[in-house]
Amino acid sequence: MTVDALVDFLDPSTLLSVLLNGLSKASLYIMIASGLTLIFGLMGVLNFAHGSLTMIGAYLGGLVLVLLVSQDTGPLTRVAYFFVGLLVVFAALAALGGAIEVGLVRRLYDRPPLYQILLTFGLTLMLDELARIVVSFYGLQPISDWQDALATKPALLSQNVGLGPVSVPGLRLFEILFGVLTVAGIWAFLTRTRYGLYIRAGSEDAEMTEALGVDVRRVFTVVFALGAGLAGAAGVLLMWDPTWGASVPLASETLLPAFVVVIIGGLGTFRGTVVAGLVVGLADATTTWWFQNAVEFTGLPQMTIFLILVVMLVVRPQGLFGVEEVGGH
Repeated sequence: MTVDALVDFLDPSTLLSVLLNGLSKASLYIMIASGLTLIFGLMGVLNFAHGSLTMIGAYLGGLVLVLLVSQDTGPLTRVAYFFVGLLVVFAALAALGGAIEVGLVRRLYDRPPLYQILLTFGLTLMLDELARIVVSFYGLQPISDWQDALATKPALLSQNVGLGPVSVPGLRLFEILFGVLTVAGIWAFLTRTRYGLYIRAGSEDAEMTEALGVDVRRVFTVVFALGAGLAGAAGVLLMWDPTWGASVPLASETLLPAFVVVIIGGLGTFRGTVVAGLVVGLADATTTWWFQNAVEFTGLPQMTIFLILVVMLVVRPQGLFGVEEVGGH
């Protein structure tokens, strides 16, 4: 049985299918974790509310699409509305993130990291409970997918697309494209803009950066807002994915993989997050195929990313591209 499964796995069509599935999962992991690694890279703040911001983004994105999309809305128009919702959610979550940094996190920079952890952990409990109250009030079950939001997905993303010998769901290809654009956008922002230069300089030496005339506190606010906006944008993408959907438990379901990817890649390095997302996504897709076609026990693939985390912590505790000290304040 194992030999037959190995032969099936090595078939070019199977390998291509697993590769595309892995790239799709990697894109989602990178999207979820990118905001978290930006915040920690400069500020040294472990934002436990990151998953809650992703969950709020999923609900807000779904709300925008439900208000805009009707039965007569064409597939391309629905995709256009998706990007409208994406911009709205990014702006709203960025504003919320900036307010959180100014009103709460900024007061704790001079205190031990435990204060920041407790603050953001308490914040995620508050945001999750607030979301639970709201969705319960409007008759949405907190533990189930929001079907109205899923219904806004265009048919071209719900159908399979033929790529040579394999047939891939259109949503998977959309997620891969979206992930590539996100990585390219963040990389361009960090390396090709003046504010990206400020962020990288502040992460290396905040005191010297401030001595050169850069308002590091304002940079902190922008980075926290950007990280929160990216979390919300990831939630908008997850809203259309039936594996995730818009639900209150999405907060905890996304927070764990985000931390795993950031730790494996190295705390505070965006390059490490991208590489770790690819490693975890491909490993997840590979083990999922094996445990569905050979072992027939679907509970083990979820353990794969945590097994990779344990091995990384034993072999290289600082992560793939991590350094001993990060955080600029």
